[in-house]
Amino acid sequence: MDEVIQVTQWLSSITPRKKAKLFFFTTHADAPSPMVGSNDVDTHEETQLPLATTVALHNFKNIDEFLKKKVNTFSCYNVIENEITKTDYEHLRFYSACKYLDVVPPFLDLEKISAIQNKFEMTDEERDYRLLLDSADLVLEKVCDSLKPAGVSQMWTALRKDRNLIRGVKTIDIIGFFVDPNPTGIKECLFFSIVRFLQKADKINRVNTNRLERLIAQCDESSSCEEGKTIDFIIDSLRFYPTELYPFGFCLIMCVIEGRDGAMQEIEKTMEISRHLGMITHTEKNPTKETIELVKKELMKPKYQFYSSFACWFMSHGDSNSMVLADGETIEREWFLTSFPDISTFQLKPKVFFMVSCRGANKFSLKGDEFEGQSATCDYYDIGSALIRNRMLDITDSVRDISYVQPMMDTLVAYSTILDHLSGRANTHGSIYVDRACVLMSENISRGRSLTEILEHLSQDLHEILQETMDEDRIVYKQACHYDSFFRKTLKLPYTRHPKEDVHSAPQ
Repeated sequence: MDEVIQVTQWLSSITPRKKAKLFFFTTHADAPSPMVGSNDVDTHEETQLPLATTVALHNFKNIDEFLKKKVNTFSCYNVIENEITKTDYEHLRFYSACKYLDVVPPFLDLEKISAIQNKFEMTDEERDYRLLLDSADLVLEKVCDSLKPAGVSQMWTALRKDRNLIRGVKTIDIIGFFVDPNPTGIKECLFFSIVRFLQKADKINRVNTNRLERLIAQCDESSSCEEGKTIDFIIDSLRFYPTELYPFGFCLIMCVIEGRDGAMQEIEKTMEISRHLGMITHTEKNPTKETIELVKKELMKPKYQFYSSFACWFMSHGDSNSMVLADGETIEREWFLTSFPDISTFQLKPKVFFMVSCRGANKFSLKGDEFEGQSATCDYYDIGSALIRNRMLDITDSVRDISYVQPMMDTLVAYSTILDHLSGRANTHGSIYVDRACVLMSENISRGRSLTEILEHLSQDLHEILQETMDEDRIVYKQACHYDSFFRKTLKLPYTRHPKEDVHSAPQ
């Protein structure tokens, strides 16, 4: 069959709502950089104009033309085995969006997708199309689905009133002030146009969504929300780190085995909980400083841009400032913690470090006969209140910036013990902290709990356990864990135990 006819038939089979979403996912705002073939040329015409004209004219002609061009470009593309290009990235995004929306063109050459994945050095697990979707865009899609056409229209009206923001923007004028978002697919186009405009104006990104939340907050709840949804519910959905679908993130497990009883149990437990969370995992046994440098270099590869989060378990002996490596050398804990968050592939994404080692030799010892032989080796503050808000600083958009980010932001460091104290372990099962952390995370999958809630529960649970030193003194003591957080959003555990799709060789 003629390719032009095939493309026409494919487009005619896609609903207007799915066309709008396919365009949105395909014109992703934060493509990895630097890459071969990427530049600073303004892509405003390509990403904004089709949405604006679709809303203004109530027809999908320009979006259809964009999707035709995307398919034709893919058909003509020759995958060359050299440096990864921006086009490679775009084709993977296009394929994953089609797969997610169940509109994969039947004539699409999936061997090319496999060839591009080979360039990214993707493992079998990483060839799951869900990895290629951007979680932040999936959250925005859900926000759009929660709003009625009237709600998106009210957002547009609120945006139009910000004259300093919209002055001189061509697509704003094309859409006009009054919009009818009721025809099928127009609501989606208008919402995605607002989102992409705010992203291009550097007002929102995957972490900073305050400007979008303020637009939603101005909507009338009775007319703007779909059944069962509220304005508060919609805004709350934007206050979590976007970690939709599988995989939940990438997990690095580093464990020194030499001289640490139960270390293999620690590895098994952390690997198991990582799988339950839907994380793709890499394990390094007996790491050295050279190992750590190689891992950091690996994590800078372009494929890690696709991950939504990063977690690291580091398990070894240690003291107040350093950790002991497999070859007996030590590294400064602070150096380790500050070098990983600065990796560009995980910027604006949650990064969690579980540091499992002693930080000294002190113990919170328990004295007394009863411990002998016991061991388990509110509205008042609502910022929305007019009275309170009137007494607060008026922070205008002109003094806000989301472009520059301190490297440690979006990082959480969980310590198995407090400074200068022991971190207890059992002879056969390894670290008690690791054991309890994995148990509590496993128990709380599907309960809608955040990571920090679980860490607080872990702190309570661990501090109830009586431990005993393994030396001749047999001192009974308690262990206290804690965490330091630079999070700007809440990180929730997945709602389901993620199974891996059977998509290991070529894409399905």
